[in-house]
Amino acid sequence: MQDKNLQPHTHCHTIRIYYEDTDAGGIVYYANYLKFFERARTEWLRDLGFSQHSLLADDIAFVVRHVDMHNHAPALFDDEIIIDTQLSELKKASMVFTQTIKKQGNLLVSASIQVACVKLGRMKPCAIPKNIYKECLRVA
Repeated sequence: MQDKNLQPHTHCHTIRIYYEDTDAGGIVYYANYLKFFERARTEWLRDLGFSQHSLLADDIAFVVRHVDMHNHAPALFDDEIIIDTQLSELKKASMVFTQTIKKQGNLLVSASIQVACVKLGRMKPCAIPKNIYKECLRVA
C-alpha cells in the first residue's frame, strides 16, 4: 500500500491537571505532556473500537519512534486541558499523529508523533493489522 497523507477528523480528550503532574511551582512538568499525548492516542484508538488489551493479546503494540514537541505556554495545577489528536499520515507499519494541548482555546503544546507497529515477541516492525488500517482510513 502507498503512503497516505490524510485529512482526518479531530479526536478530543479532556484531562484535569493534578498536583502530581506538576513541579514545585505548580507548572506541568514537560515530560508529562508526552503522557497526556499517549493517553489521548489510546482513547483515539479505543474510540475506533480497539483496546490495548486486544492488541496485546495479538502480540501487537504501537511504540513511539519519533517526537517533535513544542511548548508554547504552561499548563498549571487544576487546569482543564483538551488534547486534540489527528492522524496525519498512515503507512503500512507506522502512523504520524498531529497533537495539540489547549486550555480555553489557547495553544499550550503541539507535537508530531510517529508511532510504529511492532510484534512484541520479536520487537520488530510489522504491518498495521488490516482491520485497524481500514478503520484509520475510514475516519480520515
